[in-house]
Amino acid sequence: MAKRIVVDPVTRIEGHLRVEVEVENGVVVDAWTKGTMFRGIEKIIQGKDPRDAVYIAERICGVCMASHGWTSAMAVENAHGAILPPAARLIRNLLVGALWLHDHPLHFYHLSALDYLDVLAIAGYQGKDQNLLTVKDKIMKLVEAGDTAPLTPRYEPDDFSIRDPEIVTSALAHYLQALQIQAKAKKMSAILGGKQPHQSSIVVGGVTIYPTDQQLEQFKQLLEEVVDFVKKVYVPDVVFFATGPLLSLAQAGFGAGTGNYLAYGAFPMDDSGREKLFEGGFVSSSQPEKVQQVDLTKITEAVTSSWYQESLPAHPWEGTTEVDLDKSGAYTFVKSPRYNGLSTEVGPLARMTVARHKPFLKLVEEYAIKPGAVARHLARAQETVLVADAMFEWLKDLEHLLKRGKIHNSLRPDIHDSKHWEPPRRGRGVGLNEAPRGALGHWVEIDDHKVKNYQIVVPTTWNVSPRDDQGIPGPIEQALIGIPVDPHNPVNLVRVIRSFDPCLACAVHVISSDGDKMIRI
Repeated sequence: MAKRIVVDPVTRIEGHLRVEVEVENGVVVDAWTKGTMFRGIEKIIQGKDPRDAVYIAERICGVCMASHGWTSAMAVENAHGAILPPAARLIRNLLVGALWLHDHPLHFYHLSALDYLDVLAIAGYQGKDQNLLTVKDKIMKLVEAGDTAPLTPRYEPDDFSIRDPEIVTSALAHYLQALQIQAKAKKMSAILGGKQPHQSSIVVGGVTIYPTDQQLEQFKQLLEEVVDFVKKVYVPDVVFFATGPLLSLAQAGFGAGTGNYLAYGAFPMDDSGREKLFEGGFVSSSQPEKVQQVDLTKITEAVTSSWYQESLPAHPWEGTTEVDLDKSGAYTFVKSPRYNGLSTEVGPLARMTVARHKPFLKLVEEYAIKPGAVARHLARAQETVLVADAMFEWLKDLEHLLKRGKIHNSLRPDIHDSKHWEPPRRGRGVGLNEAPRGALGHWVEIDDHKVKNYQIVVPTTWNVSPRDDQGIPGPIEQALIGIPVDPHNPVNLVRVIRSFDPCLACAVHVISSDGDKMIRI
């Protein structure tokens, strides 16, 4: 008989996620991902000046907020036909790139690594490295005081847990070091964004900051420190775990998912926006060697299993956000995005698969690593190096514009002067981008200078989507099916879930005029 396991909430992710699985003979045979809060951001944006959507969309999340602000600005710019100035392109790349350098190490060390470590093995460290001895002393004092947060609570270590005291102590030292790196990366984004979270520099048509020589020098110094950690600590750690202690999971394709991958592309490398650091494309499980061009007409969202008024799968242009809390068969506030009717994964593994990134593919081939939880961590680390290296080039180009005296003329076009520009009376625009967690799209429809409809399809909506109108589970639901699970210690469930780095704050939000109904959920 199948046994039902419920994890509610899944911790060490952004937002509230409930996951239910059925287990037979120690293996997951079915799974349901449940976003239990309503996202009302689209409703809030409706009726507003399109230029204000940037600031509202920023509030979707406190982690990848600039990605939302940037993508929202892109959507309105697309509706207006605005051309982005060269310096603004570089500043946006640097501002958001800094947040990628913040996000990826955070995900590995602070959200996921503890799933694979027997933290208390640190007590057995007998080495002489003074830094590691200091870390051991700090953590053992927490243990003695009975207060080991944030390292616990956690599931119990299992057969896949790393218990070598040297490895565990080193990993925890890097865990603590990564906290300092996070702060530096966030400070980088604040230098160009004015503040963090929720930067205030990106606006429709460009950016508002005129960086000084001192600001750029400070940014560069912090960038060098963060990249040094990325290349000397973070990436080597991920490669070590993927090709060493976790290799059996990697080769087994643990938490594989759908095999369908989508990326829109991100970080424009030229003023036309056609060349990007991450190219867009779609790869299907039926043709894994072929990268197809993205066809936006093939994107739909179903609401069959979602608490929204019943309708046929619709393109975001035609989508609505009307809640139906009494809907039969619904179990989540997350919709079901599909590409050409396929349940599709987005994120680092999708980007590296679409890009055919050679360093990533070389590791995958050399160690016979299959798509899955471990491969997602490996892909995330490899793409961090791409962003880090590109940021030095963007910074150099920006400094060159500054020295030539071109920056002031290229930051504030007439689009910001109300005497010269106002929102288009009517139009549609779309912003397609990549957030750290995957493909991000904002769709805006403007009528009478106001937002008539606004739809956002975020990475986590793709990955945490429920069953669609054809009964096909979403990527995480499929990734959970088939994995081994101990009903009394379901650590494997969260290992798979966290490998996607879900952000339910992006996928769902709370807005309610009827508290009783929301509480009832």
